[in-house]
Amino acid sequence: MEKGNLSINSENIFPIIKKWLYSDTDIFLRELVSNGCDAIVKLKKLASMGKFDLDENEKLKVIVRLDEKAKTIQIIDNGIGMTADEIKKFITEIAFSGATDFITKYQDQFENGSDIIGHFGLGFYSAFMVADKVQIDSKSYAADTESARWVCEGGIEYEMDSSDRLNRGTTITLYVGDENKEFLNGWKLKEILAKYCAFMPIEIYFEDASKKDEEQEEKPVNDTNPLWLKKPSECTDEEYKEFYHKVFTDFNDPLFWIHLNMDYPFRLKGILYFPKLKHELESIEGQVKLYNNQVFIADNLKEVIPEFLLLLKGTIDCPDLPLNVSRSFLQNDGYVTKMSKYITKKVADKLNSMFKKSREDYEKYWEDISPFIKYGAMREHDFYDKVKDSLLFRTTEGNYVTITEYTDNNKDKAENKVFYVSDVQQQAQYIKMFKDEGMDAVVLDTRLDVPYVSFLEAYSGGVKFERIDSAVSEMLKSDSEAEIDTEALENVFKQALGRDDLKIKVESLKSTEVSAMIELSEQSRRMQEMSAMYGMDNRTFPSDETLVLNANNNVVKLLLDIKDSKNEEAEMICRQIYDLAVMSHKPLSQESMTEFIARSNKIMELLAEK
Repeated sequence: MEKGNLSINSENIFPIIKKWLYSDTDIFLRELVSNGCDAIVKLKKLASMGKFDLDENEKLKVIVRLDEKAKTIQIIDNGIGMTADEIKKFITEIAFSGATDFITKYQDQFENGSDIIGHFGLGFYSAFMVADKVQIDSKSYAADTESARWVCEGGIEYEMDSSDRLNRGTTITLYVGDENKEFLNGWKLKEILAKYCAFMPIEIYFEDASKKDEEQEEKPVNDTNPLWLKKPSECTDEEYKEFYHKVFTDFNDPLFWIHLNMDYPFRLKGILYFPKLKHELESIEGQVKLYNNQVFIADNLKEVIPEFLLLLKGTIDCPDLPLNVSRSFLQNDGYVTKMSKYITKKVADKLNSMFKKSREDYEKYWEDISPFIKYGAMREHDFYDKVKDSLLFRTTEGNYVTITEYTDNNKDKAENKVFYVSDVQQQAQYIKMFKDEGMDAVVLDTRLDVPYVSFLEAYSGGVKFERIDSAVSEMLKSDSEAEIDTEALENVFKQALGRDDLKIKVESLKSTEVSAMIELSEQSRRMQEMSAMYGMDNRTFPSDETLVLNANNNVVKLLLDIKDSKNEEAEMICRQIYDLAVMSHKPLSQESMTEFIARSNKIMELLAEK
């Protein structure tokens, strides 16, 4: 028996490796299974180079075996195996990596090291995150070599001896400590395997020592050939949907998807899905899974995937990223920036292609994808620049138009101006007035639209957005002025409403049906809306509302005739006109609505008496 010490700089390093190498304890299984897969990949590579005669009937696999009674977890592979000297080099001399040594030795005989998914070395020591004792039994593929056993109990000392393992490969046995007994559970281990190892390139099997051989599951726990490895031309719509349901446990079909496939200047494959959102920005913490050679790394790494794309669901496999990525590495790595830009470009290209080639489908998806696109445009100006010509707006008629299409259609009536509504029902009166003049408005009725409108004005080349009730448009005014005593009319309303501070103006509108409107400048209302979004008191911004009376309306005209003889009725009509105008502008307060209903009933009683 041989005894020795790990080749590390100080005794303090090992506890650091053991405790802080990874943030998640369950990652030990990913590391050890990756090493097992790595060992098999190496063996297959040697066989392909004629360095080893591999039996084509032999099933190459990794087995995760749980023995709850013995308190052990074993990771077993039939890969390349190790000699005693190799164990000492790859395991005890932490500074060296088995994968690095392998690549260096055979680098001229294969394209690159991308076939090596993991590495022996530091990753192996994640085993001590859950185990009090770790044992390695290994037999090398090389002829005339003996099996070797390595044992370490969590310190810097280890023991080496011969092993009773007869077949090529490696068995790593973890003697799980009491504080980590949660991992001595079959469901727990399967859950971890599903999280980290679902798409590893070598078949992985789970075995329970408490069950007989015939009771063990015969199928692997992983899919060795995930859909993103296939060429887009080889994939059917049903396969894309099936993969989506499987990975994300979402019963709804995705709207559409983007298949990523790039080899230069970096290697990247993946599929991004556009899910159907149940409500605005529901999936801001969505699920974009990042892989390295089919080994799961993390969800939603914003350094790799632009933040706005996290609204999507998908899988991205990039072999150029290390397994144990760090935020600092990602922030300073040039490839990461290029990857992020590439993904953004592919998404933008997909949207533009749909807009140009299948606009009908694009319009059909718009309501579902618009939160993502609006958010993305505001967050990433490069993205906005790429998709700005494909941004759609739904009109009150239910049609979809771009900014350019809207302004071109209405340039004779309102140049470089887009009229919009924020509540189709509440602003129905104004919509009708616009329609009577052959005009339409776009619908911007979500919270996201408040900052979105301001953003578009800043970046859309001089186009201004204006809610249809912000001011009386010139096209709504009559060509001829009605002869009416405006000053007297204003005094009647101020007296009836008890509002000397009320801003009132009289206009002759084309529509005689509308008695009055409420005007609030676009700027004032936006300030109020933004303050509401951030929980500020709207009283910080004084109201700039103006009551616009229609001089061509018969009821308004009547007021001047009855203001002296029927003062009570005149006051009632003034209040009714004012409330109707407010209701088309914003909801009435509880008190005002109660008064409005009571007043409406009284007016009907008076009409019935006549």
